[in-house]
Amino acid sequence: MEQQTNQPSPENIMKIGTGFWASKILLTAVSFELFTALAEKKTMKAKDVKDALNLKCTDRNVYDFLDALTVFGFLNREGILDTATYSNTLDTEIFLDKKKPSYIGGILEMMNNRLYTFWGNLGEGLLTGLPQNEAKKSEDFFGLLYQDPEKLKEFTSAMSGIQMGNFIAFAQKFDFTKYKTLIDVGGSAGLLSLMVAKHNPHLRCTSFDLPPVQPIANATIQQYGLSERVTTASGDFFTMPVPNADIVVMGNILHDWDEENKISLMRKAYDALPANGAFVAIEGIIDDERKQNVFGMMMSLNMLIETGTGFDYTFADFNRWANIVGFKSTALLPLAGPSSAAIAYKT
Repeated sequence: MEQQTNQPSPENIMKIGTGFWASKILLTAVSFELFTALAEKKTMKAKDVKDALNLKCTDRNVYDFLDALTVFGFLNREGILDTATYSNTLDTEIFLDKKKPSYIGGILEMMNNRLYTFWGNLGEGLLTGLPQNEAKKSEDFFGLLYQDPEKLKEFTSAMSGIQMGNFIAFAQKFDFTKYKTLIDVGGSAGLLSLMVAKHNPHLRCTSFDLPPVQPIANATIQQYGLSERVTTASGDFFTMPVPNADIVVMGNILHDWDEENKISLMRKAYDALPANGAFVAIEGIIDDERKQNVFGMMMSLNMLIETGTGFDYTFADFNRWANIVGFKSTALLPLAGPSSAAIAYKT
């Protein structure tokens, strides 16, 4: 009798169902700055970690915490239990040491401090179509965000963390040879402009965002020493025209809004471009068959949590909107991980 190989298994059900356990372990390690401490000390025993983080739990709890991080691939371990020593992996050494410029933990900090709790209300969001964040107490989430310096700093750090790899990839992969100026609309801390300018010495770049963000961006520009070619401008892209440039970029901007506002923002970009200009949207573009980019779909649900009406989209969606606005052609440029640059050319 032929052996049946396609046996039913609860493995994937349980893996996803308990996924928040794994997520919270990593987010907690980031919030404790564990990887930063390990980067400084190189190796630490569990007892040293317990003392450094001022943990009051049992030694066994600490072993479980650190060994789970090891199994996930975030720590290296030599020995076991009380003889074990722990160190960062290559990835956590580079990306989760808070003292390095390559740190991407800002988005994880925001997930731990804000989104972890809000995502507990996903069901309510799906039932009501309403945002589940601070906007429950106010209709203007972004207004609240930009009024609180600490929340704004956390938000800009998060946006930098989630997009840094994409910015570097875009700066290196896109053909900038026929362009001289770029404006990043909703530019946050200015990192896209800085990465493009760093890799393309002939370009002058401007990071454009609301006035409270300008000091944050200016500080980042000074840190990179590129103030001669990277500048800032402030304003509201809904109430004023987008400043003119050869390339208009929006990174994680279009997905904040409903379809009508997406088209409106693309039209503003179109109006700001010269005849040979290009509009670029950098986001987790969902594959047209909606079978592969699950990150893009989860980010789209995150827009339900954050804005209520925003959503992520496919390249086919982008093409349709670009055609409505008047762009002549489009292209899709894969960047880092699940993100891409959707590009619309004016001629």
